[in-house]
Amino acid sequence: MSEAANPPDADNTELFLGRQPILGRDQQLSAYELLFRSGGLAGGAEVADATQATATVIANAFTEFGVGDALGPYRGYINVDHDFLFSDVIEMLPQQAVVLEILETVEPSEAVLARCQHLRALGFTLAVDDVIRADASYRPLLELAEIIKVDVMQLSPAELRALVLQLKPLGKKLLAEKVETAQQMEFCRSLGFELFQGYFFAKPTIIAGKRLSPSHVTLLRLLALLMEDADTSEIERAFKLEPGLTVNLLRLTNSVGSGMSVRIASLRHAIAVLGRRQLQRWLQLLLYTNPKGGEHAVSPLMQLAATRGRLMELLAEKSSPGKRELADQAFLVGIMSLMPTLLSVAMTEILEQLPVPLAVAQALSAGDGALGTMLELTEAIEGGEVAAVETALRRLPGLRPRDVNLALAQALAWANSLGVDSTIQ
Repeated sequence: MSEAANPPDADNTELFLGRQPILGRDQQLSAYELLFRSGGLAGGAEVADATQATATVIANAFTEFGVGDALGPYRGYINVDHDFLFSDVIEMLPQQAVVLEILETVEPSEAVLARCQHLRALGFTLAVDDVIRADASYRPLLELAEIIKVDVMQLSPAELRALVLQLKPLGKKLLAEKVETAQQMEFCRSLGFELFQGYFFAKPTIIAGKRLSPSHVTLLRLLALLMEDADTSEIERAFKLEPGLTVNLLRLTNSVGSGMSVRIASLRHAIAVLGRRQLQRWLQLLLYTNPKGGEHAVSPLMQLAATRGRLMELLAEKSSPGKRELADQAFLVGIMSLMPTLLSVAMTEILEQLPVPLAVAQALSAGDGALGTMLELTEAIEGGEVAAVETALRRLPGLRPRDVNLALAQALAWANSLGVDSTIQ
């Protein structure tokens, strides 16, 4: 048995788990790239075999942290350097749940090509990272991969078009990475890319004077009523302005209360069964879907918002046990942090319409307080920004890297479980 069978303690190696979304042509969530970043909170101690430590923690992430389950139907792309490629630990990963992303630093030697062929025979899917060339010396590795990731930031539009013409005859899936704008995404799609990586879909585009859709206005009004603890009859009246929303609420409540002997047929009964806290959470998530009924495909923006909200809630519970109000506010901050992107209006305008607690408003508008630090931490985790993660953790006593990794796995699992009738759990 190799040394990997005796893994170093996850806390000592100080690896942080991050993830970046990978989308399909219709901007539906397709996969995540999982980022494992080494930190220095343990005093900067060097690990004797950094590659082995990284490999072991990655393997542990799929067992102890349950990342494989947390990914749900989505695969996790994992960076693989030369040493990790030849590590025994790599074969401990679940083939069906991961894509091995061969880094651009790996030269396609005979040994490397033989190892890649062996991993493919074991059932692993291979991708090649940061491709900006397709010359003869590199083609054998490209031919072994199923997915080719092209770094669009390093290429001009003309260079990108020329490279795609070289890659298309290989018959591989093309993934455009480091896509920062919707315009870049559209250009890459026109060239034939099937997959796209980056946070272009989560960048807020503020439109001055934009009018919200009737559905969004209704949802914001309902959220405001719940936050103000309004009378049930007033909440009922607001629901009746959106018949599709009312039907979905009744369907959801009957699903949640399926063990009851009496079916729920009235709004008042549904509100009573769900409870106001659960109803508020459902409405917060429903903002990111189509509230009119019909198809409710989970959008990547909803996935990101739901993961943020749940992650912040779990971090609040861990850092301040027993403070339910803080945990609820943390969830609200996470969900609301992406509303400017969703609604294309400034956060200040959104806050004017919702009577949120002062701590929530300060976190969202200025990043102040413990909630603002948790949001900062959450955003840093998403991008795998180790320095920012460490800075935020120092301001949140009681949280360790291990706590963060475990909470992220749980948040991903919760977000992946969301559907038409399961947005309350």
